[in-house]
Amino acid sequence: MELEDGFDDLLAQIDEPTISKRPKTEQDDLPGPSKPSSSKTHCVLVNQKQRGNPLLKFITSVAWEYDEIIPDYEIGKTICILFLSTAYHNLNPDYLNNRIKELGKKYELRVLLVQVDLKDPHSALKNLTRISLLTDLTLMLAWSPEEAAKIIENYKIFENKPPDRIMEKIENDPQQKIINALSNIKPVNKTDAMTLLTNFGTLANIIKANESRLADCPGFGPTKAKKLYKALHEPFLKRGNVIDKEVEKSEDFAEDLNMDEIEKAENEIKNE
Repeated sequence: MELEDGFDDLLAQIDEPTISKRPKTEQDDLPGPSKPSSSKTHCVLVNQKQRGNPLLKFITSVAWEYDEIIPDYEIGKTICILFLSTAYHNLNPDYLNNRIKELGKKYELRVLLVQVDLKDPHSALKNLTRISLLTDLTLMLAWSPEEAAKIIENYKIFENKPPDRIMEKIENDPQQKIINALSNIKPVNKTDAMTLLTNFGTLANIIKANESRLADCPGFGPTKAKKLYKALHEPFLKRGNVIDKEVEKSEDFAEDLNMDEIEKAENEIKNE
């Protein structure tokens, strides 16, 4: 379902309230629908409207409980999640706009968790991507209730973890570096690379091996062995190009000097 041409104008009219600074009063200490108590920050808070959502039964790694909150899920005090399915978005295109308006700017990280449940979701996902970009939402996609639950769990598990916990780790093991290098060759995967090291011991022995010996390794064959052998023995520079450049240089040099000049240069060297 394509959104109307005036959809961008509609988004621009969303009034997102800002938080003004004011002195703290006794009223601030009273519980409110959008202010979780400190004793509840250990668990995921769930909006009452999410009762019956199949994904809830798959949230097993972290604690959760219902509460009167504005978003569908609240992770601590700074992260919130709005849940939506592509099928529901097609049926109710204005639903998300109203939820965003209610949400305002109350959270530092605002996640739009979308469960893809349409055979052809491209149009809906295109619209949801545009909405996310215009309203500062982080779009996360799931293709099942289990996957959606796992995303919510991970947000809670890594809520207070440093960024390097989820960054790719750099391997310092020389053997692992060789495995990674060999697996970058198109027909070779990491299992093949480990097989090569097991059979030949070192990278040097792998390079020295002929196609026949490579093909005898488990998981290999003539085709994979041929491609691997070619990748390991193909020069970085094409020899033809190097030779052509050398010929061009010699021809340029021959054109610059004639025989008289060469004889004159030789006589000068003898006289010295």
